[in-house]
Amino acid sequence: MKFIGAFAMTLLLLSPHISQANPAQEAHLSVMMHSVGTMADQGNFEALEKLFAAEVEVDYTSAFGGEVELKSPKVIMTQWASVLPGFEATQHRLSKVKATVSGNSATGHAEVVADHYTHGKRWRINGSYDYRFAFNAGQWEITHMRFNAVTETGSRDLIGQAIEQAKQNPVSYLIRQQTEQAVRDFLTALETKDMEKFAQVWAEDAVQHMPYSPKGFPKQVSGKANLMEHYKAWPKISGKANFTDHLVIYPMQDPEMVFVEFKGDVYIISTGRNYRQVYGGLFHVEQGKIMLFREYYDPAPFQYAFDLKATD
Repeated sequence: MKFIGAFAMTLLLLSPHISQANPAQEAHLSVMMHSVGTMADQGNFEALEKLFAAEVEVDYTSAFGGEVELKSPKVIMTQWASVLPGFEATQHRLSKVKATVSGNSATGHAEVVADHYTHGKRWRINGSYDYRFAFNAGQWEITHMRFNAVTETGSRDLIGQAIEQAKQNPVSYLIRQQTEQAVRDFLTALETKDMEKFAQVWAEDAVQHMPYSPKGFPKQVSGKANLMEHYKAWPKISGKANFTDHLVIYPMQDPEMVFVEFKGDVYIISTGRNYRQVYGGLFHVEQGKIMLFREYYDPAPFQYAFDLKATD
């Protein structure tokens, strides 16, 4: 009997299908649930985005109707960042927070009172959240989030007011998205030879600075009109082009600034050679328009591709 009891205990410990209580992980998941509300109230959407899996099932139908949706963390944060910062303050107070771990998956539940303040008024909604988590690549991620609305007081008209206020004063999370999109639009316009789209990415007083341009080529071009003249021949001299397959974007403290690394591979029609380059670029973008592009590149591949004589 003792042997059978020991054998059964061994199976219990080894079986991946049998749930074992893990207080440390359950505490970690409880902190995650608290963090969703706290970070949203603080407007820390960059950090909050990292708590979610690549695809999340989101269910707010009990409060707003519609359907259960699958969304990326970026889409969720964009939606929240477009509303919550428009309130003067929000506060999500959680209670009865409970997490249960079962192998590499877990569930969570928390009751919540959510207050939203603006113009001296408050909209409050009470309910609870149900979460599902998955342990992936050494960390827990939220894979499912459902809000169960119970009661509310105040007027939902405050939501519309908050949206308008957030639009007029976008937070850094949204500004960074705008900055990064301007860079992508710039590079894809070059790839596709869409010069109309290319013109739209530049501010009127934009500057492109090229400190490593070889002799005979400008180190700087100032003004949108001059930039369009500088690039005017691009669709005629270039064939198939790729600038975005190896694009890496490094956000900076200033959301209007970004440093990027990218590779270029362009067929040059006049020489029949491929121009292969590794670029570094510092971009300053204001309201979706490029104000500054400081471009770093090796002049040697440029000279080879265009069959230019190397100069000191």
